Amino acid sequence: MTRRAVVAGGSGFVGTAVIASLRDEGYLVTQIGRRGPDASWGDADGIRRTIDGADLLVNLAGKRVDCRYTDANRDEILRSRVETTRELREAVAAVEAPPAVWLNASTATIYRYALDRPQSEDGGDLGSGFSVDVARAWEHELFADDLPATRRVALRMAIVFGDGPATAMLLRLARLGLGGPQYDGPWFPHRRYRGIGEHPTGDDRAPWHRSRGRQRFSWIHLDDVVGSMRFVRETPSLSGPINLSSPNPTDNRSLMAALRRAVGAPVGLPAARFMLEPALWALGAESELLLKSRWVVPDRLLEAGYSFRYPELEPALRDVARR
Repeated sequence: MTRRAVVAGGSGFVGTAVIASLRDEGYLVTQIGRRGPDASWGDADGIRRTIDGADLLVNLAGKRVDCRYTDANRDEILRSRVETTRELREAVAAVEAPPAVWLNASTATIYRYALDRPQSEDGGDLGSGFSVDVARAWEHELFADDLPATRRVALRMAIVFGDGPATAMLLRLARLGLGGPQYDGPWFPHRRYRGIGEHPTGDDRAPWHRSRGRQRFSWIHLDDVVGSMRFVRETPSLSGPINLSSPNPTDNRSLMAALRRAVGAPVGLPAARFMLEPALWALGAESELLLKSRWVVPDRLLEAGYSFRYPELEPALRDVARR
């Protein structure tokens, strides 16, 4: 019999690759989104009909975070993750034949700013502030209630190298000659990174650290996002939070040097925060992408035996730049 997968929020570059891979494997893929095509958010009956009898549920829904964290964008980033996950959980609980596996997007940004040691699923420390609160609320909705027939997995994705907005911005900086290291430092106070949700964490101050361009950078190639999702789906022992990140995270200096080599840029000007913030304002993004030290390792994937297609930074960047 044909296996059936439901993909929610599959219109982005990760979702497009996941849907193509599932179809190549012979899955019949149905989709849930703002405008369908098979069911729409807010249509509880339609979502239940779509999920009932499916073998697999994948949820990638959520507003893109490559934007300024205005109050409206902050609220929508949270709402678009929490409410859609809640709608799916309520549907899974209500149907007669729930999916055996539910893979739900999350983010590796849930961990604290780390320069001292890597953050794993079992030994990592959760952070505080806006992005962390979004991730906490997202995962709370996923794991709420008892769904004994469905194995639930939170995919804590690092920054994905592919044809997405984060990669495009980094490659653009390198091609423009701005691909040097980025230095954190003091900046005008603002409240865009303050906590959010029912239990906000942190304080109202925008954090900064003297990392001297050595802030860690965790990443994963798009092919390994798809491959690790397939591996998790086929490994019954894996449930709960799973880090989707290369086993070889880098730091900001090394990342920018590799980007310059990937695009053939001979030089890259370093940028202190007072230079970086206006540039990112013009690009409509936040400096958190480049200045937060994300040091995340995929211990559970490695222990279960997953083999990364792109474990090293330079081959991954060369492949992305070539595409």
